[in-house]
Amino acid sequence: MCERRGGRKNARVIVDCAIYRDGRRAEGPGDLSDALDEARDDGGAFLWVGLHEPTPEEFDLITSEFGLHPLAVEDALRAHQRPKLEVYDDSLFLVLKPAVYDDRRARVTTGELMVFLGDSFVVTVRHGGGSPLTEVRRRLEQEPEVLRHGPTAVMYAIGDAVVDDYLEVAAELQVDLEELEADVFAPGGGTGADLVGRIYSFKRQVLEFRRATGPLADPVARLSGPGLPFVGADVHPFFRDVGDHLTRANEQVEGLDRLLSDILGAHLAQLGVRQNDDMRKISAWAAMAAVPTMIAGLYGMNFEHMPELRSPWGYPAVLAVIAAACLGLFRFLKRRGWL
Repeated sequence: MCERRGGRKNARVIVDCAIYRDGRRAEGPGDLSDALDEARDDGGAFLWVGLHEPTPEEFDLITSEFGLHPLAVEDALRAHQRPKLEVYDDSLFLVLKPAVYDDRRARVTTGELMVFLGDSFVVTVRHGGGSPLTEVRRRLEQEPEVLRHGPTAVMYAIGDAVVDDYLEVAAELQVDLEELEADVFAPGGGTGADLVGRIYSFKRQVLEFRRATGPLADPVARLSGPGLPFVGADVHPFFRDVGDHLTRANEQVEGLDRLLSDILGAHLAQLGVRQNDDMRKISAWAAMAAVPTMIAGLYGMNFEHMPELRSPWGYPAVLAVIAAACLGLFRFLKRRGWL
């Protein structure tokens, strides 16, 4: 483990630090400055330092030793950046937003990952709990033929791991979307008061996921083409492979977003149809209630000359007329689908 001269002030945030020669991890000085000097003296070696949520004071040594640009350092410390690639005189600065799917809460969580790449070093800065780089480092150390490409191989491995996680998250979201779709279109479904809230919550997750995957397309395209320092032509095919996977992820995200919009529109249409049905039923019952109300209102006007006013069968006859009218109106409305 690399540390600052004269103490272990940076040991807490330095997750791992190692020198790599000819594609293999090598033993090096325990001091960070000495390890960097050794890597620079050996033309075929490079130093990889992994940090987790450093403070400005803890990052001071890294900044001074590696000559990192102040603007990139500010972005790395503040986090909350969108995926991007910045080119500076002595380094490249790549920002990624790893995403993981939380099975317990059925939600997507994102973190931030910054990569500084120079001629003989790689510095990774991770914010949040998503996408730890320990597994990436372990897997890359088992592929010396890839690691021989130098610091750029580390950037490729990180980007490849992040994009592969995107595909897994998109697959999990697709399963959740199918369950939500089944709830909306189930017989008698779509009546829950929380269903619209679930759809909007899901749409916010997809939007957050889209903010991680979409902007990364341009940095990956630049890394897979000529013109960037510290990125040789021999690694362009690796980044093109990452770009292909990222395109698939973006297409899946676009599909999820479109399906969500369609499901939301269908659900709102269902609500409108149900409201129309309810209004028709209310109107039908109101129409049937209006018949006895009208007849009773006529006989309550207290005129002397009214039909069957003095007949002993008048009262039953009026009731029979009311019942027949209501029954006829009921059958008519039933045939029309209003009841």
